[in-house]
Amino acid sequence: MTATPIQLSALVVAHNEEKRIVACLQRLKFADQLVVVLDKCTDKTKELIKPFNPKVIEGSWEIEGDRRNTGLAACDGEWILEIDADEHVPPELAKEIRRVISTSTADRHLVPIGNIIGKRLVKYGWGASFGTSARPGLFRKGTKVWGRQRLHPSLTWTGTEGAPLTHLLLHYVDDDVDDMLKRLLSYSRARSEDLLESGDIGSLGNNIRRFFSRFFKCYVARKGYKEGALGFLIALCAGLYPLLSYLRARIRLEATPKK
Repeated sequence: MTATPIQLSALVVAHNEEKRIVACLQRLKFADQLVVVLDKCTDKTKELIKPFNPKVIEGSWEIEGDRRNTGLAACDGEWILEIDADEHVPPELAKEIRRVISTSTADRHLVPIGNIIGKRLVKYGWGASFGTSARPGLFRKGTKVWGRQRLHPSLTWTGTEGAPLTHLLLHYVDDDVDDMLKRLLSYSRARSEDLLESGDIGSLGNNIRRFFSRFFKCYVARKGYKEGALGFLIALCAGLYPLLSYLRARIRLEATPKK
């Protein structure tokens, strides 16, 4: 008997996500295949995903791009939906995805993101590597390759981009302001490692200019001001991210004994 071809694989990469993984996977039952990459998991994530009968890849990766590419290679579907453990696919989006993959002649589609902080949907002000309002999360297998960076890896695409989807993927990005500030520190720590590894950390002047341009982009151009104080904080974090990353790298270099 010939096996039925897999049309849609849903891919989730997880590191110690026992608090969030079940809610995420419950909303992916519409996919034909579920693939979960477990990266250095030491909690109960592996046990909790068993009832969903996923294809499981276990390992330890320092580079985010390598981890995600491993997951893409493990997917058997013609199409891949790539999401994170803190994201939920509402029923309306699930129906839209099934409709799009059955009719689309394109190779990828933007998925709009609804970013939630606490219980509040924050519509405005995202961007500049601190959050996004849309990303090409639905694509044909073999058309997407992640770069070899620890954080926010680059992307290489082949093929054509189709019309964006209309229903939101819900992203529970932060529980509160403390979580947002912890994320800023985590992001800048990983980015500083990439800068040091590249051998070119940039300059203080350039990163000060980036602070102001990124703040303007999020707070003014992307209307973060409509979100009040929270929009100001998001823009501030977006501007500080490259500056803090540079300063971390610069301080590490200055502390390294010269040969």
